Order: sequence, then C-alpha cells, then structure tokens
Amino acid sequence: MIELPIISEEATKRKKPDWLRVKLPIGKEYAKVRKLVDEHKLHTICESGNCPNMGECWGAGTATFMILGNVCTRSCSFCAVATGRPPEYDTDEPRRVAEAIKLMGVKHAVITSVNRDELKDKGSEIWYQTVVETKKLSPQTTIETLIPDVKSNWDALYRMISGGQEVVSHNMETVEALYRRVRPQAKYSRSLEQIKLTKEYGKRTKTGIMLGLGESKEEVYKAMDDLAEHGCDILTLGQYLQPTKMHIEVAEFIHPDLFAHYKEEGLKRGIKYVESGPLVRSSYHAERHVNV
Repeated sequence: MIELPIISEEATKRKKPDWLRVKLPIGKEYAKVRKLVDEHKLHTICESGNCPNMGECWGAGTATFMILGNVCTRSCSFCAVATGRPPEYDTDEPRRVAEAIKLMGVKHAVITSVNRDELKDKGSEIWYQTVVETKKLSPQTTIETLIPDVKSNWDALYRMISGGQEVVSHNMETVEALYRRVRPQAKYSRSLEQIKLTKEYGKRTKTGIMLGLGESKEEVYKAMDDLAEHGCDILTLGQYLQPTKMHIEVAEFIHPDLFAHYKEEGLKRGIKYVESGPLVRSSYHAERHVNV
C-alpha cells in the first residue's frame, strides 16, 4: 500500500530506459519542506520511498505520511516494506501526524499505512482519529487516505472513511490474472467490492495499478472496465520498478506512448480522471484529484 521506491542500479538485470531517469528535486517550496522535515525529524513516504516526484509534489504542497508502523502483515511480492508481526501501534500517532502536517504547511495530505490484519478493527480507529485530528489543526488542508484491504470487514472500512477526508484510495496494484503472484493474500474481487462500497458511501474513489509485471493489454482493459463498473473515479497507472533482488522482476518497461494510450482508454471507459506515465505513483498530482 505504499509508494514504490526507485530501483537501485543492481536491483535488476534489465537496463532502465531513458524515460525513467529522474531529475533532482529543486525549487523554493521543496527546499522549505526539506528543511522542516530534517529539522523536526518528520517521516514521509515521499522521502523514505525515494519517490521520483518528491520535488514536484512538495513544491505543490503535497506530502504522503504512513501510519500504523512500518511492519506489514502481508508479503506482497512487489513491496519492500518489512513483513512480520507488527509491534503495538502508537495511540498518540494521530496527534503527531496532524502536528507534522500543520508544521509543514501541507495543502494536501496523503495518508497511507501498512496492512494490520492482526487487529480486529484493521487499524480503523487510528485512521479515523488521524483524519479528524488533521482536520482540527489544519481545516484548510485536503486529505486523501490510501487505505489497505480490510478483508471484507466493512464496519472497519466505514470507520476508516468517515473522518472527513475528500478522497479515499485503495490500490488494486495489478490485473486480475497476476493477483496470486503479486498480491497472494489479497483478492481482486474483494478490492473491487471495497471500492464500490466506498463510492456508495459517498466518497471520491481512487486506485492505482502498476504496469510492467507481465500483464497483457486486454487484461489492463478488463481492469479498467471492472473499475468503472465498481465506481472508481480516479486511476493512476505507473511503471513497476523492482525494489530489491528479492522481489518480483520487471517483465517489461512500458513505453510512454502506451501509457498515453491507456489514459485515453481509461477515460473512454468512464473513469473520470486518469494519471498515466512511467513515473506516476499513487500520490502523483494527488492535489488535483480532490475536485474530480
């Protein structure tokens, strides 16, 4: 459920194409946020995930925070987050995250988390309190919550999404045919149902899919059709990059022209807004998704 890190040179045998080269972040707003993060030892996924869009997003006043620890109960083959039994969560975390968002002057905050399957409420109370506390301290800040799979615990889902956030995102990650390999502890149909229920609750819905894992065009089209049918408003499509040698290898580097084609196809199929490009990540241009 977190932003994918940029691949290290030795992490794969495949050579990255030129369109995946990243410019160093610059700009006055970026420098201001960078200084605050360093001085106050704040934690953002943007930084720890070495996101390629960090400079652009921070310059636009957007930052992504991770709650509920950094150990996940899932073992997805694409994700570099540690897997295991997480320690007890910090009940004071909502206040601290809210204070960090206020201190940084974030205009649009994206909040995400690891999966906490061992918790009866899937961490939903911490989710709820984090949004409420953030809105209390920074009422003008808009919020997107990138939430995990609640394993059909719909009471937990409704608590997670009832704090006042403007956008609720849940990443499908890949096409249906690759779920067993990429997301072995998740179900394609269950994630679609979660998006559908979120939409029916009245929230703006969003999801993300990684490309380059071996999916076919027809499988991508089907995923788009399924998402449109289940009420998904916003879709992000980006290139999968292998974080370490222990993770699933890149099957293909998708050309920017194909990403542009997929954007057209997504819009044609009824999805309201599509971000599609090699360096696109879940939070890319997130501030633009509030009013879709």
